Amino acid sequence: MITVNNVTKQFGSFKALDSMSCKIPKGCIYGMVGSNGAGKSTLMRLITGIYKPDGGSVEVEGEAVYDNTTMKNRIVFVPDELYFLPGATLNRMSKLYSSVYERFSYDRYKELLGVFKLNPNSAISTFSKGMKRQAATILALSCNADYILFDETFDGLDPVMRNLVRSMLYNDVMERNATAVITSHSLRELEDTCDQLALLHKGGIVFENEINDLKTSLYKIQVAFDKPYDRSMFNDFDILSFTKQGSVSSIIARGNAEETTSRLKTMNPVLLEIVPLSLEEIFVFEMDALGYEFSDVLKEEVL
Repeated sequence: MITVNNVTKQFGSFKALDSMSCKIPKGCIYGMVGSNGAGKSTLMRLITGIYKPDGGSVEVEGEAVYDNTTMKNRIVFVPDELYFLPGATLNRMSKLYSSVYERFSYDRYKELLGVFKLNPNSAISTFSKGMKRQAATILALSCNADYILFDETFDGLDPVMRNLVRSMLYNDVMERNATAVITSHSLRELEDTCDQLALLHKGGIVFENEINDLKTSLYKIQVAFDKPYDRSMFNDFDILSFTKQGSVSSIIARGNAEETTSRLKTMNPVLLEIVPLSLEEIFVFEMDALGYEFSDVLKEEVL
């Protein structure tokens, strides 16, 4: 488990993390989303021991990571801004990684080369942006680390390669009980990948939950009646949003969808439909409930 407890990190006058706390269970894919400057990359560098917290603590399996070479050997990090040795090929970089990571597997390295179809003898500097991201993924996954961190996981990858990277992450989590922590500016990228999702804003976590819980707790109802009615008709329901156009109303509600449907049927509607919400819609309404303006938190780049 990764435990972040009341962590603060500041760079000059800029407070990147402000008393942030979270727990990331072992054996899951944990996603973080937020605008630029929200604190995602800083948190990852604290978890991997690149940065030392100014306040609070960051522990992996109960141990501090900073200056802990044993624990760092179990953690691999692919940053947003990739770095390779000047003029290096994948084969040369694999030798560097194998000298650092005790569990680096050349068998897996060769397997991943075949999957991603990259030439290990070509200079990485000649690769496209997406190919460089693939190269970094090959090296990271070959380390067989217990904790795998990807900052902007899918940046530069085409849809086929995104699905391939997802598949690789699933395999590591399922087969080795590894823990993956990934970030993105896009909820769409994380929706079908993560077990848990956290929304970061201005150095803190404003919302965190399991994906399945998010998707089942909120839903949209489209309902119509052949008589005049208004929102007061639904005062006994847990309603987050109510809009009406003509005789048809769209309602965002929280709770058990089956129970709500059964109760609404007793009111004899002429139209009744339960519509699942996208993850983006769920976050909009959850943020509203917490008093945040979603557009201020994520901006258009996330939507």
